[in-house]
Amino acid sequence: MLEHGGRLRSAAQRYGIPLGDWMDLSTGINPQAYPVPALAPEVWLRLPEDDDGLEAAAAAYYGSPELLPVAGSQAAIQTLPACFPPGRVITLAPTYAEHPYAWRSHAVQTLEVGRIDAAVRDADTLLLVQPNNPDGQRFPREQLLAWQEELASRGGRLIVDEAFIDAEPADSLVPLAGRPGLVVLRSVGKFFGLAGARVGFVFAEAGLRMQLAERLGPWAVSGPARAVTAAALADRAWQQVARERLVADSRRLAALLDRHGLTGGAGTTLFQWRPSAAAIDIHARLAAQGILTRLFDAPAGLRFGLPGNESEWSRLAAALARL
Repeated sequence: MLEHGGRLRSAAQRYGIPLGDWMDLSTGINPQAYPVPALAPEVWLRLPEDDDGLEAAAAAYYGSPELLPVAGSQAAIQTLPACFPPGRVITLAPTYAEHPYAWRSHAVQTLEVGRIDAAVRDADTLLLVQPNNPDGQRFPREQLLAWQEELASRGGRLIVDEAFIDAEPADSLVPLAGRPGLVVLRSVGKFFGLAGARVGFVFAEAGLRMQLAERLGPWAVSGPARAVTAAALADRAWQQVARERLVADSRRLAALLDRHGLTGGAGTTLFQWRPSAAAIDIHARLAAQGILTRLFDAPAGLRFGLPGNESEWSRLAAALARL
């Protein structure tokens, strides 16, 4: 079982701090989530239907109709490896650990970014997160497309997880979906703050989407989750305000961490990554104050999500000052 952020109950037990007294900065989820609308009673009574507007809303929001709704991008991460014959898979180190774990029945190699270009020549699958989780590494669009063309020329594929790209949609490869050898994953859990809804989308060629749909079975996404997601994807006004706020808050977080000696690293609009040889100690000292961060040991570092209000910003600043 891989570890993830958000393990508040475990932290509360370990540090003896009541669950309600914690500030969770461990997940990289928008702390000001999309306001879920009231749902019609029949949404709970009927089986999900694929003509309820979700696919249309997703195609308009993401910029492509070549999509398949799934129960969070995690469902696709776990299912995609079975859709391809065993082969050589390369991915970045570090990255979201579920990706290499899901492909463990294949020959998986994790590489530093500088070694990917040479390795692609002999690979069948390249797995990347754009921007990368946890270190915020970004890949130029031209480089991604060059790798995709190289892989596709030999029947291979580029799989890009764009879970943290919503605030910068111009960088997305989704508008190119349908190209041979290109698979793009998206999620409403991070930007929209709807992680509990478990809704994501796979953008890919029709044949691969059919394979995934067959493996995932009917009603992969619940009716209530479909309704909430369709509303969120159609709400352009909320999206614009959220993008502007997240960009400003990410810069604010980066500056706050820098002022308190946590320098270097990078981030996205939803988190900041700071490498540190003292990561274990810093994580523990913040946790002792009821602030949960995401600890990584290889390389040693901490990922900080965004505080959700001014009280939390002040609390984080005070805790960092005590370090």
